Amino acid sequence: MGPQVWDDLVEQLQMPLEPGFRLVVQPLPGYTPEQRPVVHYSVTQLLDDLMADLEPPVILCGWSLGAILAMFAASKYPEQIKKLILIGATPNFIKRTDWANGIAINMIDKMGSGIRVDPAATLKRFITIFNQNNVNAREITKKLSEVTSAPVPSLESGLDLLKHTDLRPIVPNIRQPTLLIHGAHDTLMPLAAAEWLNRHIQKSQLVVFPDASHAPFLSDPGKSAQVIADFLDVRT
Repeated sequence: MGPQVWDDLVEQLQMPLEPGFRLVVQPLPGYTPEQRPVVHYSVTQLLDDLMADLEPPVILCGWSLGAILAMFAASKYPEQIKKLILIGATPNFIKRTDWANGIAINMIDKMGSGIRVDPAATLKRFITIFNQNNVNAREITKKLSEVTSAPVPSLESGLDLLKHTDLRPIVPNIRQPTLLIHGAHDTLMPLAAAEWLNRHIQKSQLVVFPDASHAPFLSDPGKSAQVIADFLDVRT
């Protein structure tokens, strides 16, 4: 998704966060039309590029793949990252013999094939699937369809990163205070994955949106802003 996916939440956050915070929306490399597509993602290079553009101390907020990268960043740059906000997060996207809270690897492979053949149709199906059972599914699907802008090579690289990433060994080493925001009906990254993170990140708290799926911050940006402001100890 392009950076416009954050517009509603940023608008809601502007007032409670002034004047002590500066909001920066930082798209992942290769995920906007003006950027050169990323053919092969290196997590290390991604994080180095991301942190080079941010002035510490940073409170890092990430959604989905972005949440995975935020956890990586917290581990690699512990002195620069003050807090984490993880939305729709999981330590392990793929179902494995010792991890039931993921999706089957053949579904990722099928999605990759679909992106190469018909990216627009594949992304539309993907968005529809992960918004199932969300009380505002129709509006969210429309919004996400309007801000999907990543070129095919970047999408394929992102899928490859998800296939080969397992953060369970490093999660217990995350020391930053962490807010987990998760939809109760998230089929892409199940609630059980967020509950696992909540148990294994020492200073974490989990807020579950009962009527949301994979994009709770789009389902209810006002409530999301309130939860985040409370976590940051900011009066609204």
